[in-house]
Amino acid sequence: MLEAAGTYRRTDLERRDQQVSWERPDKAFFASGACHVLAWACVEVHADRSLRLGAIRTPGAHEVWHTYAVWGDHAFDASGWHLERELVRANEAFEGRALERVPIVGSLEDFCVEQHHRLPRDFWADPWPRAQDYVRRFVPPWVPDEEVPGRRA
Repeated sequence: MLEAAGTYRRTDLERRDQQVSWERPDKAFFASGACHVLAWACVEVHADRSLRLGAIRTPGAHEVWHTYAVWGDHAFDASGWHLERELVRANEAFEGRALERVPIVGSLEDFCVEQHHRLPRDFWADPWPRAQDYVRRFVPPWVPDEEVPGRRA
């Protein structure tokens, strides 16, 4: 189910205490606080595809506040694969304002420095294996419907 990232916004305690933040359920952890790690992990897990990275921010702002992977017109974040326009729309509805899509280029490290996001080494534990595992739980949109049990065309 598609949910806005803000649904899982971290509490003050979760922002101050990395272990408390880490111990949240996967969806909450990757929706708010580690979405950028999840996006880069998705690109790595699906390296055989031409995925790119995108993010959303308040129009005119420098810093983005939610990052995701993009394939065609689909986007992947903590809610799984959805049409990118629906992901943006869900976040706009939750935030009560228009948001701006931003393409992301460069390395994860450069992104973290420029956008003031936590580097993977700065988490309570290594988020990379957790992110890769989470990505693999979701069937990507390029897999034909007939290959997915229970999915209809």
